Amino acid sequence: MQQAIVAGGCFWCTEAVYNDVLGVNNVESGYIGGDTENPTYKEVCSGGTGHAEAVRVTYNPEILRYGDLLDIFFATHDPTQLNRQGNDVGTQYRSAIFPLDDTQRAEAEKAIERAQAIRDQTVVTTIEGPAHWYPAEDYHQEYWVNDGQRNPYCQATIPPKLDKLRKSFADRVRPD
Repeated sequence: MQQAIVAGGCFWCTEAVYNDVLGVNNVESGYIGGDTENPTYKEVCSGGTGHAEAVRVTYNPEILRYGDLLDIFFATHDPTQLNRQGNDVGTQYRSAIFPLDDTQRAEAEKAIERAQAIRDQTVVTTIEGPAHWYPAEDYHQEYWVNDGQRNPYCQATIPPKLDKLRKSFADRVRPD
């Protein structure tokens, strides 16, 4: 198994996407890229800690390549919005990749180039790190499955992302 860490706005949304991808064994929501040790959700949401809401994806590289994982990332959020995703505004919602080694860093650079090649607007996704990972509170884990389908924000935001995943990466989606 290998891991990847990406931040694409609200971690509930990103987690929901990767939970539907073949080869993904686990998705953990958390915080990365800031200065405060063991930040809370409230602290991160204030924008004062410097952390991004992110997900740590554990995946099988024999089924899902890191580059493909990043292509899914770019297809299911808007990497052209600086420090925001839709109505979520602030550096905690930035588009960022946190490579865990030099190989991932090189792949992240290539993925940004691929994403830029198919867009008219500038891709503002950053490559950051190394940085310390902090798991989010338990109630954020598996949020879409456990609580999100009753949350109006999630109802409006997550299904379109899942539709993009299914349309663009049909061969990468878990069977229902």
